[in-house]
Amino acid sequence: MNEWPDGWSDDNRSNGGNRYGRGSAGAQPESARVMRQVRRGPSAPAPGQGAPPYGAGVPRQPSYVDGQGYDEGQGYDNGYDSGYSTGQVYGSPGGPGGPQGPGDGGAYPRLPAPNWRKRIKWTAITLVTALVVVSVGTYFWADSKLHRDVDLSKVIDRPETGSGTNYLIVGSDSRAGLTAADKKKLHTGSAEGKRTDSMMILHTGSNGSTLLSLPRDSNVTIPKFQGSESGKIKGPLGQNKLNAAYAFDGPTLLVRTIEYNTGLHIDHYVEIGFAGFAGIVDAVGGVDMTLDQGFKDKYSGADFKAGKQTLNGEQALAFVRTRHAFAASDLQRTKNQQKFLSALAHQVATPSTVLNPFKLYPTMGAGLDSLVVDKDMSLWDLADMFWAMKGVTSGDGKSMNMPISGSVGGNLVWDKTKMKTLVNELKNDEKVTVSGN
Repeated sequence: MNEWPDGWSDDNRSNGGNRYGRGSAGAQPESARVMRQVRRGPSAPAPGQGAPPYGAGVPRQPSYVDGQGYDEGQGYDNGYDSGYSTGQVYGSPGGPGGPQGPGDGGAYPRLPAPNWRKRIKWTAITLVTALVVVSVGTYFWADSKLHRDVDLSKVIDRPETGSGTNYLIVGSDSRAGLTAADKKKLHTGSAEGKRTDSMMILHTGSNGSTLLSLPRDSNVTIPKFQGSESGKIKGPLGQNKLNAAYAFDGPTLLVRTIEYNTGLHIDHYVEIGFAGFAGIVDAVGGVDMTLDQGFKDKYSGADFKAGKQTLNGEQALAFVRTRHAFAASDLQRTKNQQKFLSALAHQVATPSTVLNPFKLYPTMGAGLDSLVVDKDMSLWDLADMFWAMKGVTSGDGKSMNMPISGSVGGNLVWDKTKMKTLVNELKNDEKVTVSGN
């Protein structure tokens, strides 16, 4: 029985062998190589209906000539669209059974262009929100670290407040938090209690900043005062070294003594101990200093050569405490303290510290943990003090010692005339014209 579809030649049927994909009459099916198109035939007949005659409803198959493609001239049914002329592939979008793109002749639907203005807007909002959250969180974190332990309301008979702001910055020899190994390493000794190793008044105002050092051996009068613990009026204690006031009754008596002897109102109090000072220097990665001459001091552990160098916490503490290496011991030490503190402020304010959270937060943490301030001190006041000290370094201000006229019993005597002019200029927030020692 010969039921071959029309359009197939005898050669297609009788060339023998298994010619897969070449119209072979063999038992094997045609290879997938040339079965380029598969077109579903009619659906199966419904139940109860007879099957159509053999070959009925089946599209006539084209002849395939080697190297020529389909031969439409050999009985090919032009109603059958292979899809090759349009480049469409069955089962793909745009082909039979696939979705049609709107107005594209069967192409994929176009995606809307991205709204860059909206994206930029929401990116900016996200960044600003994150910055605000971090800033607010940092503020409350930093504020919680301040030790507001000094109550300046206990200071009696205070002079009037002048223009600008006066900070009393005190470096104490407190050994709180230091282990025996730390004390040995830092050459601090093991004395009980705490005394003031340095005292400075930093004035900030519209005419720049002035950093005024008060030698610890200054000869002053310790007046009557209100006891910080008892609340009772005590004294006066008469003539003594300035640092004795702190030893007798702490910060409030020191403020009372300075205000009494200068007539200058102290607005804020800031104190830092040995451990905190060294910790800040190490946290910031050391402080660059240029020394005009080298010096050694076995008491402080100082051993420096002339020239530029980076001081770590241990070296920095030795530098600001050294006095036995100098003839004018206390005056030279105050100059070194001013020089170092200004350099430290400048180092902390560099972009490498401020823009690096891995350095900024440890530095802030070390500083805030070690500071003791008055109850009215805010973070804004602390920032004002810091930037004023940095201004002294950059030349926008002046650093000096209290003018000295001589000494009595080994204590330094202030020059009363120069001091009066200096205090009036600071009170009125005028440019300082007085020079110190």
